Amino acid sequence: PVEPEFKYVGNMHGNEVLGRELLLQLSEFLCEEYGRGNERITRLIHDTRIHIMPSMNPDGYEVAAKQGPDSNGYLTGRNNANGVDLNRNFPDLNTLMYYSREISGPNHHIPLPDNWKSQVEPETLAVIQWISSYNFVLSANLHGGAVVANYPYDKSHDQRFRSHRRTVNTPTPDDKLFQKLAKTYSYAHSWMHRGWNCGDYFADGITNGASWYSLSKGMQDFNYLYTNCFEITLELSCNKFPPEEDLERQWMANREALVAFIEEVHQGIKGMVSDENNNGIAGAVISVQGISHDITSGDMGDYFRLLLPGTYTVTASAEGYQPLTVTTTVGPAAPSLVHFQLKQEVVRKPAERKASGTRANNKALQKKVVPRATRRGIRR
Repeated sequence: PVEPEFKYVGNMHGNEVLGRELLLQLSEFLCEEYGRGNERITRLIHDTRIHIMPSMNPDGYEVAAKQGPDSNGYLTGRNNANGVDLNRNFPDLNTLMYYSREISGPNHHIPLPDNWKSQVEPETLAVIQWISSYNFVLSANLHGGAVVANYPYDKSHDQRFRSHRRTVNTPTPDDKLFQKLAKTYSYAHSWMHRGWNCGDYFADGITNGASWYSLSKGMQDFNYLYTNCFEITLELSCNKFPPEEDLERQWMANREALVAFIEEVHQGIKGMVSDENNNGIAGAVISVQGISHDITSGDMGDYFRLLLPGTYTVTASAEGYQPLTVTTTVGPAAPSLVHFQLKQEVVRKPAERKASGTRANNKALQKKVVPRATRRGIRR
């Protein structure tokens, strides 16, 4: 079970079609290269569970496709059939997280609001159920309209200036890791890393989402705050609906980056959390000292914690068990295997009170009824 789950999601905005085409081509490429015995791809497929969703918004895509690349409006087909922007439709956990942080509440797996299902679209609901069904570790969702790798948080903590579109860098506790993940894609891409694209400049071809513009109810932040998954957003083309003759060039520009980013799921630490009988413990919390964002073990007790190279103090804890803390070193090449075997907490019974009529009280009572004649014989 110690095999990480990875996912790509494309075409969240129906008129941003390059991601859809790239993921279809990637699926074919992985299968063909596996069949040819490509060692890199074979190893990647054997060691990783790769999930690919080419289109999250097929209804929006149909609307955009009818217009075609030449006459397509900038927003035509962006939303779903109900006219809703799916990347503004996930439960807003950022606000809950910022409040939770102030009261020292949970820093991960923030609970959903009670009425959340009535507030999301069918596509959003389906994706939330999907990502709740697998212990995803790493993900990217593919967009268009710019060329940059965008990482969380997307929503700024300070919303008072939202109407003025104020930009505020809003890092996660895993900011350095997210920057490294984003750079992995941008530098493997043919030109994203150069910075100047589509009239914008992003150093190294990456940006913090809120530093670019604040976005509420996005899928990227939701993944980080509700699940174990670290997700970034890939803006891949200036033209949201590029013409067919441009697809081969775009595929060659993105092919290495798409593969290299999947490989990033194999870093940090991974292992099993089990009890003394080697039974996996689901929902165990994995905490890394100095990083205020925890992850949890999956249904089988398997866990995956993405980390940069370095030495870390890691604690595994679960209800009913004694926490266990270890120190481990993470290298640059492959994840370190760290298993946790937790001992059950010893339940101590409260001390029993001695009721009236106990042996001690009987002794006292016996002293009171000792005959006087006997007392006279006692010398001090």
